[in-house]
Amino acid sequence: MITITDSAAKELKNIIKKQNNQQNNGLRLSVSKGGCAGMQYIMQVEPAQENDQIIEHNGAKVFLSADSLDYLKGCEIYYEFGLTDSGFKIRNPNAARSCGCGTSFEAVGEEGSYDPAEDCK
Repeated sequence: MITITDSAAKELKNIIKKQNNQQNNGLRLSVSKGGCAGMQYIMQVEPAQENDQIIEHNGAKVFLSADSLDYLKGCEIYYEFGLTDSGFKIRNPNAARSCGCGTSFEAVGEEGSYDPAEDCK
């Protein structure tokens, strides 16, 4: 199960409200290979795509890419306010480690299998 905090739901609703006539939008979350740790989160405010799993909390919708569900099981999506960085963040129990910026992770069971230099070729 994926959870969305109250602060994340509030911020997502505010973002969508500012996008006039975009009430079908939600936060679409997927995972792809890349980043400095092996897997990276992709977050976009957009409509759901076919086969997305839809999670709703306090009126805010998060669309989970079907091909990313194994990497996202048990995650918590929250919104963090900071002096140098504010945005949606993910607590992921499937991450063996995360990079410093928090946008990429190495999946449990895949430790050491990713070489970021391969992406530069």
